[in-house]
Amino acid sequence: MSDGVMKRMGMIFRAKANKALDRAEDPRETLDYSYQKQLELLQKVRRGVADVATSRKRLELQLNQLQGQSAKLEDQGRKALALGREDLAREALSRRSALQQQVTDLETQHQTLQGEEEKLTLAAQRLQAKVDAFRTKKETIKATYTAAQAQTRIGEAFSGISEEMGDVGMAIQRAEDKTAQLQARAGALDELMASGALDDPSGMAKDDITAELDRLSGGSDVELELQRMKAELAGGSSAGQQAIEGGQNGEGQSAPQQDRPRFDKQ
Repeated sequence: MSDGVMKRMGMIFRAKANKALDRAEDPRETLDYSYQKQLELLQKVRRGVADVATSRKRLELQLNQLQGQSAKLEDQGRKALALGREDLAREALSRRSALQQQVTDLETQHQTLQGEEEKLTLAAQRLQAKVDAFRTKKETIKATYTAAQAQTRIGEAFSGISEEMGDVGMAIQRAEDKTAQLQARAGALDELMASGALDDPSGMAKDDITAELDRLSGGSDVELELQRMKAELAGGSSAGQQAIEGGQNGEGQSAPQQDRPRFDKQ
């Protein structure tokens, strides 16, 4: 595999990895992590200040001890001279001189540590101010990001461009397409059944010739029934007229009495 292909694959891999990291990254988590690191750094500076202050305090104790020993040797030299022991006085002053050199060295170190302590204390104060300012800015950015994120989600929900709404819209579209397809298929089958192109397995459907004959015969039956009713009405009118004429000619004659039904007593 050539170097050009390898470089291209490496670039593609880095680009995809960078895009994946962008999707996975949450600015609020990044800000919290940065703030946590600043707090750890501030804690280290404060610990350094405490260590320097402890060393300075230890030097002060040593200085006090050496200065006490120097004062004691000076007092011993004075007493030796008073007693006429110049040799003892000289020895006491010689030891005092050696101690005084140690005191001088310790005072130099003490001044150095005191200066370092002041610098570290000032640095800790400045870092504390920066951390406090970063915390305020962090919370502001987080609140703004959360509000923007919520507003974006609401906008996407109303506009229907979010993934969830997109899935719902696709489901509705598929349902509508399937419903339209079924309706079209049902309509086509009805037309084919009506035209006789498809046989009805139930035997209820009729072809076009049978349907036309049934229609014509049904019309004929209606006409015949209508003629019969007209004839009955015409015959009923003639019989009534004859009964009226017979009644006028036989006035005074009583109509035969109909037999009444008898009911046997139990």
